[in-house]
Amino acid sequence: MKMIMNRTSVFLTALLIAVLTFAATSQAQFGGIIQVEAAAVGGQTVSGTVVPFRDVTLTAQIGGRIVEVGGSEGDFFERDEVLVAISDERLLAQRRQVLAEMRSAEAAMREAQVQYGREVAAPRSRDIGQMPGMGIPGMFDQLITRPAGAIAGLGDPALERQVDLYTRGVGVDQAASRWQQARSRLDEIDSGIRDTRSVAPFSGVILRKYVEEGDTVQPGMPLVDFGHVEFLRVESDVPARLVGRLDIGDMVRVTLDVGPTEVDARVAQIFPIADPQRHTVTVKFDLPRGVPGGPGMYADVHLPGTEVSDSVVRIPLSAVVPGGALPRVAVVGPDGTIRVRMVRLGAVQNDMITVLSGLEVGDRILDNPPANIRSGERVNGIDAPRTTPRFR
Repeated sequence: MKMIMNRTSVFLTALLIAVLTFAATSQAQFGGIIQVEAAAVGGQTVSGTVVPFRDVTLTAQIGGRIVEVGGSEGDFFERDEVLVAISDERLLAQRRQVLAEMRSAEAAMREAQVQYGREVAAPRSRDIGQMPGMGIPGMFDQLITRPAGAIAGLGDPALERQVDLYTRGVGVDQAASRWQQARSRLDEIDSGIRDTRSVAPFSGVILRKYVEEGDTVQPGMPLVDFGHVEFLRVESDVPARLVGRLDIGDMVRVTLDVGPTEVDARVAQIFPIADPQRHTVTVKFDLPRGVPGGPGMYADVHLPGTEVSDSVVRIPLSAVVPGGALPRVAVVGPDGTIRVRMVRLGAVQNDMITVLSGLEVGDRILDNPPANIRSGERVNGIDAPRTTPRFR
């Protein structure tokens, strides 16, 4: 008999705890009441492509044979590291030839300068130097014969000296010009040698490789596609009539063709002009860092709507009762009584979900309801209802 009484006491205690738990649940401060409003509709989904934050196509600047390819698709390179190298043997041979021409031009220029200086210091002195052992006749020619000839109108020593100086000066200028031409050719060859090395313009990875070691290329042929893929973007051609709904910095929902995966993307760039044939405007959206997939992947961009429809509402995801085979929401009546109602849900966007049926504009629903909520419970102590945010 005593054992039966003990069991009865335990049962009554458990029942009391359950009643108190139920009462606490019914009087709990759930998450507030949300007033359902009409949602903006009229949005449209456009296709897009995932692209690198920055990408370039490196092309051959000179013709020749490929002697080095730095890596394969997906390999990472720091800035200024060599991606592709073209043979420079022919250019190096031309460079050695030009260097020899420069040394010859320098020697000719020094000789011309010496001759010009000697002409300034000792006019017509070459005549004396050309007559070894006959210094006195040469001196007689300069001191007597030429002045006498000038008096007789047979010559002008001053004019001849000017001509000799001019001739020596021309020799200096010609030698300097030959050196400058050789120097210009050297700069041109050095530029060509630099063009044989295609280097990474920024830190990134090889996206596509067009050549292999041993291939022969001509100027203008593509070598590699190189891109910065630490950050990714979605590039989409948006109909011109819809671009007005977007501003730089706006957040839109993007579905990536991996999983699929839905993420929020920021409007990063809106091109200033539309395509005259397709009447679309290119828009780029910045994706969050670390999203799955890579460049070239397909993506859907869900553009926001602008028209409000009483037949479509959106509620926070947190207002859906967790668990259960069918989606439910807790509708709060005027007297605080809860009615659990089945709903049909649509697309998710920015932590909000579209309700296709089961709710109407003006309904009040409970936010963050517990999984064990039941119809007939009463909710007390709820603050004034807040409205669901509108979507453009």
